[in-house]
Amino acid sequence: MIRPNGPLSMNESEAESESGFSADVAGTGRFERTDSDSGSDSDSGHSGAREVPSLCPYCGVGCQVTYHVTGNRIAMVTGRQGPSNLGRLCVKGRFGFDYVHNRQRLTVPLIRREGVAKSADVLVDPAHPEAVFREATWEEALDRAADGLRRLRDESGGGGGALAGFGSAKGSNEEAYLFQKLVRTALGTNNVDHCTRLCHASSVAALFEGLGSAAVSNPVADVQFADCIIIIGANPTVNHPVAATFMKNAIERGTKLILADPRRTELARFATHMLQFRPGSDVAFLNSMLHVIVEEGLTDPEFIARRTSGFEEVARRVKAYAPEAVEAITGVPAAEVRAAARLYATSRNSMIFWGMGISQHVHGTDNARCLIALALATGQVGRRGTGLHPLRGQNNVQGASDMGLIPMFYADYRKVDDPAVRESFERLWNHPGLDPARGLTVVEIMHAAKAGKIRGMYVMGENPAMSDPDVQHVREALATLEFLVVQEIFLTETASFADVILPATAFAEKSGTFTNTDRRVQIGRPALEPPGQARPDLWIIQELARRLGQEWSYGGAADVFEEIRQATPSYAGITWDRLEREHSVTYPCRNVGDPGQEVIFEDRFPTPDGLGRFVAADYAPGCEPADGDYPFVLITGRLLEHWHTGAMTRRSEVLDSIEPTVYASLHPAEAAALGLAPGDAMTVESRRGRIVLQVRTDDTIPRGAVFMPFCYAEAPANFLTSPELDPFGKIPEFKYSAVRLSPAAAP
Repeated sequence: MIRPNGPLSMNESEAESESGFSADVAGTGRFERTDSDSGSDSDSGHSGAREVPSLCPYCGVGCQVTYHVTGNRIAMVTGRQGPSNLGRLCVKGRFGFDYVHNRQRLTVPLIRREGVAKSADVLVDPAHPEAVFREATWEEALDRAADGLRRLRDESGGGGGALAGFGSAKGSNEEAYLFQKLVRTALGTNNVDHCTRLCHASSVAALFEGLGSAAVSNPVADVQFADCIIIIGANPTVNHPVAATFMKNAIERGTKLILADPRRTELARFATHMLQFRPGSDVAFLNSMLHVIVEEGLTDPEFIARRTSGFEEVARRVKAYAPEAVEAITGVPAAEVRAAARLYATSRNSMIFWGMGISQHVHGTDNARCLIALALATGQVGRRGTGLHPLRGQNNVQGASDMGLIPMFYADYRKVDDPAVRESFERLWNHPGLDPARGLTVVEIMHAAKAGKIRGMYVMGENPAMSDPDVQHVREALATLEFLVVQEIFLTETASFADVILPATAFAEKSGTFTNTDRRVQIGRPALEPPGQARPDLWIIQELARRLGQEWSYGGAADVFEEIRQATPSYAGITWDRLEREHSVTYPCRNVGDPGQEVIFEDRFPTPDGLGRFVAADYAPGCEPADGDYPFVLITGRLLEHWHTGAMTRRSEVLDSIEPTVYASLHPAEAAALGLAPGDAMTVESRRGRIVLQVRTDDTIPRGAVFMPFCYAEAPANFLTSPELDPFGKIPEFKYSAVRLSPAAAP
């Protein structure tokens, strides 16, 4: 019988002989030998109350926390005086910790039962997996996982063209680094990616193209030095609540806010200008702001001449985007556009923040190009209180990208198809013959799997069966795979398709470093021992690598971080000991003893000529505009109380009790026109699927649009979303899909 939690299926001596390591409860960054099973639910050795300094596991703000632990359970979480939170926490950080104690935690390795087929239409009940999976020892599960991956690798000629790996933006830097190293060495492919492809890939593409770096230029706290801030395509009070408090503090001290978004979000009440543009009209709107700045002589000619290239072409192109000329497209009154543009350009220090409302479009890269152009044209970059800040979504999406958990770059964004770079990693890893070709991205991998070209996958902490667009297509692709290994803490929707499931440790059970949206590298410390036979992710990765022919001998996170310093020059000056002492160091920090650089681009951009590059963008409608058959635009997003696909927060009793109901929001007038009242059942249907859920009315939603959170497994919003990709960032168009709405029977 498989137990959701509880006693081990093998005795303590067997656990010792198989794993030999316990969680790093001491916070040393190393695994220690144990004399008994460290994963039992016993409070032995931790009977008293303890306080463990660590980090919040949710968004990219990177709040420092203290876990208050009694026995082997978290009793409470409080905020620490970290540089990104100053003791503040949101509802998720303060109350969303109890998921680690949920009875659905994976506590023993599982193997799919012989003859049990995979189905895209039927998921495994995570509370009752025994009909599909059987318990296994670690030795059997690891051997089975390695054998399956090795077979597919060897059948494809020794290369990894038939294999792919998805890592996690919620894992540590060390886990991300080792995972991509395993895929590139042991599996022989660059087909490795993570959820940055679904968040800020277009922002990254535009920032690399224009500025030579995808990093944020200034930390969130720099709002205290800003006279004006633009927040566009982001809802910080929901997605980055603690960061939003810093923004509100700045506004209270006199900073002016320009808020631009299709939705009239909560920050609108603090805004000097609320510019509610129509969904999908971002480029036209931003070009109209730039038109005003250029035509009214509000640019910074000295900055443009000294530090940029390509301005003349952009200035020529935006001549066609007078606010009056595009008002019919954007829906924003021309006078408001002109006033906002003047405020941004003439303020001493102006700063731009954006989120996935900018990036998750087929024109996401163009959107970010326009924001970069605004900053370059006005010289609003390279000093305190200015710059460009794409707000990172998950707690380590910045670090995972820095570590090379992406198909076209090694660590520190060095190109995999550059022979000199590749040779340097072959020397560092003592592994000649690395794949010279760029790998496939998340969505491309799923298309290749559906076509039978990708035959096997290794997925660590990622849930594409909920997070990717056109979820039905993704689930069909996962069901098509010949072999799937999933490393997880819960039996997620993706794990339903696994052949082998490896139970891993949750955030509060392991040691590692994490890099937040401000580029701050911070250390997370374990507060708990893992349940049952769950093992640290680093141990699992290393055990798989050993079985796949890699002779690695890392003792723990500290050892891996030491190699990261060699592989990642911008982290080279950060040592594990320093992080233990200081808790947070900002990169780039290239030499030991350097303070770290909070503001970048002060004197030059990291481009070959040191110049920032203007790139022109022209407006084009989305791939799937609303029409007579599908007259509404679907906008998806997150909730304050829930996180991403809900794998953690839906298993937090506190958070799920606050927001347990599946719903969609639309303007009261649209609901009335459809004959719907709050609480009624409504069908939302796109060209890919249909969902029935509850109606909420919300006058902040624009007419002609509907908003759905994507955290509810009962009604996955991504059944409906378009898989069309931005041609540069390869990010899907989550924020613009055509749907129709109608009354329905109660779900």
